[in-house]
Amino acid sequence: MGAWASILFIKNNKILLKGVEINTTHNRMELQAVIKAIDYLNENNLCDTDIIVYSDSQYVVNLTDRQQKLANKNFITKKGKPIQNNDLVQLLLNQINNHNITLIKVAAHKKDGNVFNKEVDIIVRKLVREKVNENVR
Repeated sequence: MGAWASILFIKNNKILLKGVEINTTHNRMELQAVIKAIDYLNENNLCDTDIIVYSDSQYVVNLTDRQQKLANKNFITKKGKPIQNNDLVQLLLNQINNHNITLIKVAAHKKDGNVFNKEVDIIVRKLVREKVNENVR
């Protein structure tokens, strides 16, 4: 079980997006957070400007560095299987390629780190706890 959350800042508005998935991984949730944020911007016709994504996920932030290598191998591993999270990786790369998106790495779980990264971490942990408690009842 996992959860994802995104905080968007649009003009003077702070928008929180969040969700829970039952059968998932940490990396899938990191990808999902960014994808859902970009989906929100698309759905609200807000992708006509520069988009800056701050993430503590090295997996997400370095995805564009690996894009050409992944594409050259058709997103297939040396063992001939699709890469992990193939569906979300390709979806996010498509979004990045169709918009002016900059990915910036922020430190994870630091007391003096990015306040919004901490806020997202708290939200995600709370969502997972609530879902676990709901399933226990």
